[in-house]
Amino acid sequence: MSQTSSTAPSSNDDTVSAPRFLASDNTSGICPEALEYLHRANEVDDLAYGNDRWTAEASDAFRDLFETDCEVFFVFNGTAANSLVLASLCQSYHSVICHQLAHIETDECGGPEFFSNGSKLLTVPGDGGRVPPEGIETTVTKRGDIHYPRPRVVSLTQATEVGTVYDLEQLRAIREVADRYDLRVHMDGARFANACASLDVSPAELTWRAGVDVLCFSGTKNGLAFGEAVIFFDKRLAEDFEYRCKQAGQLASKMRYLAAPWLGLLETGAWLSNAQHANAMARRLADGVTDLPGVNLMFDAQANSVFLELSAATQNALRARQWTFYTFIGEGGVRFVCSWNTSAELIDSLIDDIRQAVAVA
Repeated sequence: MSQTSSTAPSSNDDTVSAPRFLASDNTSGICPEALEYLHRANEVDDLAYGNDRWTAEASDAFRDLFETDCEVFFVFNGTAANSLVLASLCQSYHSVICHQLAHIETDECGGPEFFSNGSKLLTVPGDGGRVPPEGIETTVTKRGDIHYPRPRVVSLTQATEVGTVYDLEQLRAIREVADRYDLRVHMDGARFANACASLDVSPAELTWRAGVDVLCFSGTKNGLAFGEAVIFFDKRLAEDFEYRCKQAGQLASKMRYLAAPWLGLLETGAWLSNAQHANAMARRLADGVTDLPGVNLMFDAQANSVFLELSAATQNALRARQWTFYTFIGEGGVRFVCSWNTSAELIDSLIDDIRQAVAVA
């Protein structure tokens, strides 16, 4: 069944057969605003390789959104965005400091190392999926000899891999340490819009004004069919980045189809309303299960992801009811992710099924 259906399947209906998608916001479709602008871009032919009016207008819309004259590039996916940015910030003998759960460490198949010709990822632990300033300092000062890969970049995920966010004070503290040791700050914004919605702060406040040098802003998880925006706030760091995109197969010949849906999100404000809705659905889920025995919230649900500790029996009962979820976070840990089109009915149906599963476990 569709997540957007006005009528969710009854928890008492044993005939449920269609998957009910909450494992990831990648399972959602393209939102109406993005689809409308994609159709508009298809009405009239235009120039290729980013020389079209849609790419120019979308780039200017990002400059308006971030209130600064930034460099904007469009690529197909997040792995390419993160990997190419880190390659542009590092030489092969450099290293990148990131959280031990960071997507660039666990889920990008060595992409950052490959495109940088060998820059090493140095991981640090941190509560709530956040890189702590002291962890950065410890890593930088651990060794200073020529045999150690020289730290060059701090990479932050906003919102984090466990659904929490870095607030402005935390970002400023990280920038202070970065300045002390001449480090660049990269932000993996796979769910950047959700972080803005959660903190109720502007994109400018949450990036360059807090010391972020470059942001990889995900459109895929915010309502696009595909596409990420790479935004350099320090324009000097963007030198030759277009060549990296071309060499990596990320220069779209029909770039307008990457750019126009972004314009749909930015001009209508859907980039934020989509995130606000997804966050609200995640909070609805978290609030709806907090009183259930044997169900523990693993992390504060500050964005659109909810991590629950559920027994194996409860997990199996939910799978039997065709719920999709991921269990990569550790023993008993289950992740549910809400999207722009996750309905309240769907969330309530999940809460009911968890309640029933716990009752018979």
